[in-house]
Amino acid sequence: MRTVITYGTYDLLHQGHINLLRRAKALGDYLIVGVTSDSFDKERGKLNVRGNVLERVEAVRATGLADRIVIEDYVGQKIDDIQKYEVDIFAIGSDWEGHFDYLSEFCQVVYLPRTEGISSTMLRARNQRTVRLGIVGTGRIAERFMSEVPCVNGVDVVSAFNPRKGEADAFSLRHGLSSHSDSYDVFLKEVDSVYIASPHPTHYEYVRRALLAGRHVLCEIPFVLSGREARELYELAGARNLVLLEASKTAHCPAWTHLLVLAKSGVIGDIVDVKASLSKLMADTSLREFDAAQAGGAMSELAPLCLMAIVKLLGIGYKDLRFYTKMCNGVDVFTKGEVVYGSSVASFTLGLGVKTEGNLVISGTKGYILVPSPWWLTNYFKVCYEDRNKNKRYFYAYQGEGLRYELQEFVSMILGGRMSSYRLRRRESVAIAEIIEEYRKGKNTIILD
Repeated sequence: MRTVITYGTYDLLHQGHINLLRRAKALGDYLIVGVTSDSFDKERGKLNVRGNVLERVEAVRATGLADRIVIEDYVGQKIDDIQKYEVDIFAIGSDWEGHFDYLSEFCQVVYLPRTEGISSTMLRARNQRTVRLGIVGTGRIAERFMSEVPCVNGVDVVSAFNPRKGEADAFSLRHGLSSHSDSYDVFLKEVDSVYIASPHPTHYEYVRRALLAGRHVLCEIPFVLSGREARELYELAGARNLVLLEASKTAHCPAWTHLLVLAKSGVIGDIVDVKASLSKLMADTSLREFDAAQAGGAMSELAPLCLMAIVKLLGIGYKDLRFYTKMCNGVDVFTKGEVVYGSSVASFTLGLGVKTEGNLVISGTKGYILVPSPWWLTNYFKVCYEDRNKNKRYFYAYQGEGLRYELQEFVSMILGGRMSSYRLRRRESVAIAEIIEEYRKGKNTIILD
């Protein structure tokens, strides 16, 4: 019996997929079909897959062509599967010509002709509406965001807003936008959603006005600087059936989402302690990070990511907060915070003028998880135990600037009619804003010399 194996995502299963499966089946007596898992797709940068893995498996099974279906979940699995199932032929579409020649050491490799004129990408483009996105603010983060937009289907940046007309003109020219404006009201008429990357103190008003105009909003961190403002804006979004998402890129990246599942599933027992640190030394003190008028400082600039990790792992029901901070020219260049829960504690260390190691450590009653620096951009973490033989390392791709992950979730929410994301719940976003507000009020804060 000759065994054939082939692999694919099989999203929006179409005639091209069926033709390829038939050709693969004809090569032997027994066909194994590998269907990529959701996490593996994201790891490889495939952010636009419509169907989940169970739906895609069922679609392949319904063709009646697969004798066995396996889930492809990691790099290198093809070699493992070929040896495990004693495969004679590996078959794949001709668009991968030469890419899998290395498998010829283990079996025969056959590249099958594709069906021209049809693909999952074409079907997605044909069947989905495009979100018309406008950029609010044209600074450093907006530039990085623009480089990520082509990685996400279903979204088109059509306009930019900056109250400084010259900067709006220049940004629009650099990125070939169809329109731009120094009038926010005019700008909002050109788009159906906005990405807010303006100075921190402007977030609240820009978000509010966009929601009142019926526009979906993706807002950079820090979302807003008070719990009251956060609650008000989420209530407004809910009342108008609009998507409002805090742009915490780490919350949406593959490594973090899997780490969170592992930690919550009890692999390290009960979580007792979380330590997160984040810092960046910046020589140019004229930047907004050092400007008190623009809500600069380590806490407003860096805390949202560390606090996201803490509230996702330990929840929002903390009992007490304490802060230790070092000030320079009206902004904190170093802040250490403690978030105290009933049976656990968390701490975060932030620095603009003080360098920290940048790790995340999650300690439990059975073991711990270590995410090496920079943990917020992680593509690797390890789960460790008293018995080192049980330790396990996990590796994931972290694509580009990482902003594509938050943008993909935002677009998916709009197109799918989801008002909330499990990756960062509205109540968790509010809790982050409340903790930042408590610090800014000077409560439970010790000023270091």
